[in-house]
Amino acid sequence: MKLRNIFLLLLIFISFRAVKAQNPREGSLLVLQDSRLDSLLWLQEQLFKEQQYIEGFRIQVFMESGNDAVIHAQELMDKLAVDFPQWKTYLSYGQPYYRVHIGDFRDRLEAEAALQMLNRNYKQAFITRDRIAFPELHTFSTPNKQRHE
Repeated sequence: MKLRNIFLLLLIFISFRAVKAQNPREGSLLVLQDSRLDSLLWLQEQLFKEQQYIEGFRIQVFMESGNDAVIHAQELMDKLAVDFPQWKTYLSYGQPYYRVHIGDFRDRLEAEAALQMLNRNYKQAFITRDRIAFPELHTFSTPNKQRHE
């Protein structure tokens, strides 16, 4: 029993010495992965290239029928583009109505925040489920780390 404890302490001591001797700023990492993973990633990329839309939300701000409905809709779209340039506007027609939607919101919470802003001027606006364009994803770049030797 005593010999076993001494052996265990010696093993722990050698392990700590080996870890301490390594320079933490340098090294390499070897990732071993199944080759099928690359195939699956490629397949997913191809599917997303074909799929242009995802399920999400938009806000409907206009619905009208009649001879001048398309003119009114286009005027409203121009005004929305000036007032809310951060969101795209969409014109759709479902007989007999022209509709104007705004935004591509991934979740209801985003849409609710936008609706509060729109409700100040457009009291009739409401949230609808829709197929939306993929939102723009922002990437953050990290500054190059300089090596101090």
